[in-house]
Amino acid sequence: LPPLLLLVASFSQTEELVCRQRGDPENPQLSKDGDIILGGVFSFHSSWKERRDTYRHKPLLNFREFQFAQAMLFAIEEINNSTELLPGISLGYTLYDICGLSRSVRVALALANGNEIVPAPSDAPCTRSGEVQAIIGETSSSSCMAIATVIGSFHIPMISHFATCACLSDKTKYPSFLRTIPSDYYQSRALAHLVKHFGWTWVGAIRSNDAYGNKGMTTFTETAQQLGICLEYSEAFFRTDPPDKRQKIIDTIKSSTSRVIVAFLTHMDMDVLIHELSHHNLTGFQWVGSEGWIFDSQIAKMDRHHILDGSIGLSIPKAHVSGMREFILNVKPLNSSSNEIFTEFWETLFNCKFKQSSAENQRECTGNEDLTEVHNGFTDMSLMPIFNNVYKGVYAVAHALHSILGCNETCNNKVQLDHFTILQHIKKILFKTKDGDEVYFNEDGDPAAKYGIINWQPTQNGIVDFVTVGLHDASLPADKQLNLHNKSLIWAKNSKQVPVSVCSEKCAPGTRKVLQKGKPVCCYDCIRCAEGEISNMTDSITCDRCHPEFWSNERRDACVKKVAEFLSYEEIMGALLTAASLFGTCMTAVVALIFFRYRKTPIVRANNSELSFLLLFSLTLCFLCSLTFIGRPSEWSCMLRHTAFGITFVLCISCVLGKTIVVLMAFRATLPGSNVMKWFGPTQQRLSVLAFTLIQVVICIMWLTISPPFPLKNFKEFKDKIILECDLGSAVGFWAVLGYIGLLALLCFFLAFLARKLPDNFNEAKFITFTYVSSPGKFSVAVEIFAILASSFGLLICIFIPKCYIILLKPEKNTKKNMMGKVAPKSF
Repeated sequence: LPPLLLLVASFSQTEELVCRQRGDPENPQLSKDGDIILGGVFSFHSSWKERRDTYRHKPLLNFREFQFAQAMLFAIEEINNSTELLPGISLGYTLYDICGLSRSVRVALALANGNEIVPAPSDAPCTRSGEVQAIIGETSSSSCMAIATVIGSFHIPMISHFATCACLSDKTKYPSFLRTIPSDYYQSRALAHLVKHFGWTWVGAIRSNDAYGNKGMTTFTETAQQLGICLEYSEAFFRTDPPDKRQKIIDTIKSSTSRVIVAFLTHMDMDVLIHELSHHNLTGFQWVGSEGWIFDSQIAKMDRHHILDGSIGLSIPKAHVSGMREFILNVKPLNSSSNEIFTEFWETLFNCKFKQSSAENQRECTGNEDLTEVHNGFTDMSLMPIFNNVYKGVYAVAHALHSILGCNETCNNKVQLDHFTILQHIKKILFKTKDGDEVYFNEDGDPAAKYGIINWQPTQNGIVDFVTVGLHDASLPADKQLNLHNKSLIWAKNSKQVPVSVCSEKCAPGTRKVLQKGKPVCCYDCIRCAEGEISNMTDSITCDRCHPEFWSNERRDACVKKVAEFLSYEEIMGALLTAASLFGTCMTAVVALIFFRYRKTPIVRANNSELSFLLLFSLTLCFLCSLTFIGRPSEWSCMLRHTAFGITFVLCISCVLGKTIVVLMAFRATLPGSNVMKWFGPTQQRLSVLAFTLIQVVICIMWLTISPPFPLKNFKEFKDKIILECDLGSAVGFWAVLGYIGLLALLCFFLAFLARKLPDNFNEAKFITFTYVSSPGKFSVAVEIFAILASSFGLLICIFIPKCYIILLKPEKNTKKNMMGKVAPKSF
């Protein structure tokens, strides 16, 4: 400790050993004897003025702090007059002025040790407990930290009415500190939730450059980040800052794009800042305030440019203490040196001087001036909730003493009081004030965190009305803590529309957020979701891919079921192909009837009528099997498609092959010595057709057994629709079927080449046609059907239509002689 504050022992031959404080003693501004003494620390003076004849003089009186002191005196007076609380025990007080932070440690030691000269016993020189049993105050968090650090080791209870820094809840650093105002931890979080409630995600922040502002803003920033709120700037401000630093803050506000400013300031800092804001006419911003200034009527009166109109913030809930207002205003000057503070107060209040002050150019104070004619900070009772906090702090100490002293009708005066015992009893107290307020402290020495939500609403006469528009109770579940009443709020510039303060507009459904490089997370671009992806909520950070059976709509905000595409009977293409298939079937049936009717004619007999009818039957099946390709694919239709066509078409080719071989051998049998026709009789022809067909049947059975075709939903060909098709199952099986058909077709072409010099009526193999192409989707199926129909019609038309023409229209040519006629060879 500095030497100025040390207690030293001194003695001489004529003096006994005594304890005295080195340097000038700290004298209380107000004091009163009692059985038990309570200490009080208040900043009666907060700023200094220079003058020429000395380096300092008395600072200006702070009416607000004087009101707090009066609230303490009122509580002590009420307790002393009570017969139920501490009966027979009188409470005294000793109140010190710490003048802000400058004299905090000196006053702390004075309260802990006392100022009077004390005889020191030889066995324990210079050691004694301080006379105060508890301390009420101080207003500033920084001052409380300094004082609580000093008195913590002595376990002297200290109860603050207005120090809100969350750091003071740390009992390892400040073991004897308690308060009747909630910690800023809860206020900072509540402010963040309030900002989030109104959709403000892009805000500026100004804080007091002290423990109150820095700690409070730290918690606010952490909570804001969790809620998705970004700070465009965060500036520290103190009332003694030089002009250039103030100008920097003004420039920052002017250049900002955010329209909401969170001000975590003390009333003293806001007093100075509002002057700067007014000078630059910075209107149009929505202010969100902490309890340090949001319900301060003096700041509202200073805001002549209506910069703060519409402000919203948190305050201590409104309170009423019966009799306190009258007590505070019933103050009279006492012209004695021991009550110099009252004299100074009176002179400041009425701008006058008493005779002993030898004031020049000022009217003389009489002491009988009427307070009802004065309207200033002292007569303003808007801080009644804080007065109530002082009141509750005094009563908390009184209830603890009442318990320690075992008071009933009387108290036990012989109980030796010690600070530690008093502190432990204060932590455990639970009582209600006469006006119904419940008082208790949690393990951190904090009360329940409840706040009123205040809105600055200007009236017609220019006076700001502090309207309570909601409550915030931190003891409730998270989703019920913030409760706004159904009251119309007034915003900046008297607007009734909630201001908008965002770095980027919300991303609509169908888009996603992409952060802008080098900027906070609240600044982003809205990118349209890609095809097949959607976002169905506002401000989505990702686009979700639709299920394979679904596709994104045009707005990209919903997945719609993909259109299932397959060749159906209802559509034009399917209907035409169906009609073609049925027409081919009917046409084949008509040809079969014609051939049956004229089966005895040479043209029918010349081409092996039995195989001709079998060929017509297989062509009928070919036309009909094309119908299996139309309609929604099923397990059975998929297995029948290629296998049925493969077998029936092989049957067709086998019949043509059989007829061609017989004709070729018949013409070769006319050669002398040839005996080949005995090997190509009717039985052999039937067996050859059966053998050729049976091979294809075996191939198809193996295909269906090992890996049969099956229905498949194809998502790959098209992005916005599903192709319902048949998967081949085994590609080897499919190509084996087609390969065998191709092999037989090549064999037909070879035989046709050998029979090229035979009459046209006998060389049917040259009319063999076989086509197969592919394209995606239902068109692939249509092409397959077209290939089947083309092959079938090719055989039907090329082989049977000319014969029908002769039978029906040229019967004179339907003779054996004409059938055996030679024709010129044709290149093939």
